[in-house]
Amino acid sequence: MVFALLKHGLKRDGRMPRALPTPSELKPAYDVVIIGGGGHGLATAYYLARDWGITNVAVLEKGYIGSGNTGRNTMVIRSNYLTPAGVKFYDTSVRLYQDLANDFDLNLMMSRRAQITLAHNDAQMRTMRWRDEVSRHFGIASDLVDYEELKRLVPFMDISRDARFPVQGALVHHPGSIARHDAVAWGYASGAWKRGAEIHQNTEVTSFELEKGAGGEKTITGVHTNRGFVKAGQVIQCVAGMSGQVAAMAGIKLPIKTYPLQAGVTQPLKSFLDPMISSAQHHVYLSQTSRGEVVIGGGSDPYTRYNTNSTLDMKEHWMVGTLELFPFLANVKILRQWAGITDMTPDYSPVMGKSEVKNYYLDAGWGTWGFKATPVCGKTNAELIAKDEVPELISAFGLERFDTFSLLDDKAATAASH
Repeated sequence: MVFALLKHGLKRDGRMPRALPTPSELKPAYDVVIIGGGGHGLATAYYLARDWGITNVAVLEKGYIGSGNTGRNTMVIRSNYLTPAGVKFYDTSVRLYQDLANDFDLNLMMSRRAQITLAHNDAQMRTMRWRDEVSRHFGIASDLVDYEELKRLVPFMDISRDARFPVQGALVHHPGSIARHDAVAWGYASGAWKRGAEIHQNTEVTSFELEKGAGGEKTITGVHTNRGFVKAGQVIQCVAGMSGQVAAMAGIKLPIKTYPLQAGVTQPLKSFLDPMISSAQHHVYLSQTSRGEVVIGGGSDPYTRYNTNSTLDMKEHWMVGTLELFPFLANVKILRQWAGITDMTPDYSPVMGKSEVKNYYLDAGWGTWGFKATPVCGKTNAELIAKDEVPELISAFGLERFDTFSLLDDKAATAASH
């Protein structure tokens, strides 16, 4: 970033080079078609070009870059999950995030804060101990803290003994961080485009062209869009909340339901909260940005739908939880509220890898933690496509686990219970 600013300062015309792609026509055929221009799709294109030299790639986005869940989350990055497969996977992503700004030569406004997950009863404390042990086993900095230490770490939080749900202790996940989600998308988009990949916005996939083999197996050969048909050697879907609908076009049934997930942000305040705080008891999690705004999220809506409307009911819900922990925020104004649509699996773990359709790959089932997995998804998706082999890191996330009952229950590791 420093060198980019220096080069800009020494230029005569003072104009920065274009960072994002210009509109172009679709080519008749691509080696790889990526459906979804959010973080996962753009990261896949980036690593295909950078690590594997595969550049005849089209990213198809029905809206604009990052218009889906990539731009509709709360920017949390963490790896304090419950299953060994989940912890190893997300820890790899956290490590990749640490060098991402240098890779892009772009300021992602990433800051390491630590995440503190509160425990309000004995059952929650047992879960925190479990998560702490798993994290420590894989070398992730983690601590269980008691009531007194928590008062020192978060002095402005109300954890008095006479609270409605007294706090017994907490799990401190030291690598917990936040970063600008839109900057992450722009960095991957710019890097992929500069290496030869094409990014087509306002391009919606409408159906697929499939060929049936002698044995009844299906192979994908092309993609129909609102801008015409393109042949495709390989196709991967990275469409978050629309995962079930897009997969259905290829005849694939995913065990996914889509729920809205809402969040909001307050007016800027003087800094009072450095770590991120989450409480499953109150169904709320909070962090404060570098500009002073308090970002607040909560549980998913209790019904399935596919739009991003925000609701008064959910706003009231996470405001109640927030005021239980920080009563002095009572008169603070909410500036903005938004929603994303999350693709939830029964075991709260993603679906990645091959599908029953040859050359059609899956990146789905992210629920509420897709943003934090962006770099590792791009890396593993690119390896999967380049080698047509499932990387060891994501082997446990295959769709077939729902047939073999090899489930990965990570529900207890959610930031706020859903």
